[in-house]
Amino acid sequence: MARSPRTIDLAALIDKRKFTRFNYVLIVLSWLITMFDGLDMMMVSFTGPYMREDLGLSKIQFGYVGSIGTLGMVVGGLTFTYIADRIGRRPTVIWSGLAFGFLTMGTALATNLPQLLTMRFLDGIAIGGMLPIGWALNIEFVPRRLRATVITVIMMGFSLGSSAAGPLTNWIAPTHGWQGVYFVGGAGTLVVALALALWLPESMRFLVTKGLKPELVVKTVRKLEPTLDIQVGDNVILGDEGVHKANFKLPDLFTGRLALLTPLVWFGYGVSAMGIFFASNWGPQVLEGLEIPRQSAAIISSIGGLLGAFTGIAIIRLADRFGLIVVALIPAITAPVLIVLGFKLAAPALFLPLVIVQAMGIGGAHQAVISQLALFYPSAIRASAGGWASAVGKIGGVLGPTIGGYVLASHIPVVQTYAVLAICPAILFFCLVGIAVIMRKPIIEPIAVMDGVVAPAE
Repeated sequence: MARSPRTIDLAALIDKRKFTRFNYVLIVLSWLITMFDGLDMMMVSFTGPYMREDLGLSKIQFGYVGSIGTLGMVVGGLTFTYIADRIGRRPTVIWSGLAFGFLTMGTALATNLPQLLTMRFLDGIAIGGMLPIGWALNIEFVPRRLRATVITVIMMGFSLGSSAAGPLTNWIAPTHGWQGVYFVGGAGTLVVALALALWLPESMRFLVTKGLKPELVVKTVRKLEPTLDIQVGDNVILGDEGVHKANFKLPDLFTGRLALLTPLVWFGYGVSAMGIFFASNWGPQVLEGLEIPRQSAAIISSIGGLLGAFTGIAIIRLADRFGLIVVALIPAITAPVLIVLGFKLAAPALFLPLVIVQAMGIGGAHQAVISQLALFYPSAIRASAGGWASAVGKIGGVLGPTIGGYVLASHIPVVQTYAVLAICPAILFFCLVGIAVIMRKPIIEPIAVMDGVVAPAE
């Protein structure tokens, strides 16, 4: 006998669940594609000396190479996340992943500056939408209390990929040239993109919000909770979100308290991105300019990036308990360390340890900031909100490598680039303090749902 339709609160169901194989598979897939994103970003830095020698690039020209890829990420972030909020997370991530792999390999075919700029721009477009979409997809399958932690774990893949770029370059570039590094990175990305095509699920929250594919929603819920009585025709809702517009509009990011929050998120993300792209694009070459051997400079930068990943996880775990102000403490510490480095205020024996400490601070804080962005917005606009924050914020990422090129070409002492870089964490600190003040109360008010997860339909 057929039963009457029931109302099922998908948000409450997810919040009460424990992690299962479903979640771990999704996290691993997202972690892998994020790792290759980090690898691609940092390959430019570590292969930079080889590129400059092979293609005859000046410091300023190489700054353009770093910036054009980030500009592509801005375009991709806006384009692909808009598409993801229209057609779904799954197809968008898969197609951008495939394009990412082929274009990374295509970078190896560049023989002059215009070709290199073109390939890095197109590669950046493919990469640009993947991170915010991946974060949105994972957030929508995990309990609220674990969202920041899950995103931080995924972002650890980015940091590990970034750290692997140094050893990979040291291993391949001396014998096979910088081109070999891009062939290997692109091939690995294609393998992961195929894995996404096989196992990546579609977001249930996206489908429910858009009223799409109720059969797929039921099938996915049964994978999550095999014992739950759910069938096509039940009214599946999201009790932690209000009623949202069917299509995203930019003013949605500036309604209510978001009018203050969104500008701070964008500006904070921007200065953080400026700092990390400045450091990632030029860090190894700054050390090389301080007479540290090329391969040693690559290893030192990789160690800093790797420790930055663990720093980011620690920060977010503490932020989950004590609030966003914990994140603000990291740039508050990092800025003075950079000033000490830039003006040689520490003993020579402490120089390289402090270089690693500042890399940990810049990377850990950026990772923590990224992990918080998607938590401020509802599912219906989360991918677009993350894409806009990433895109607008990455204006700083576009400027970072170019500013670094001009700073290094200005003939100031190379070591003083650390003091210039201190500006970024200093500004980030004040942005995070402002966000913490605004976030004292929740922005999204939950909808009351009778009887928790399941309630009879009216």
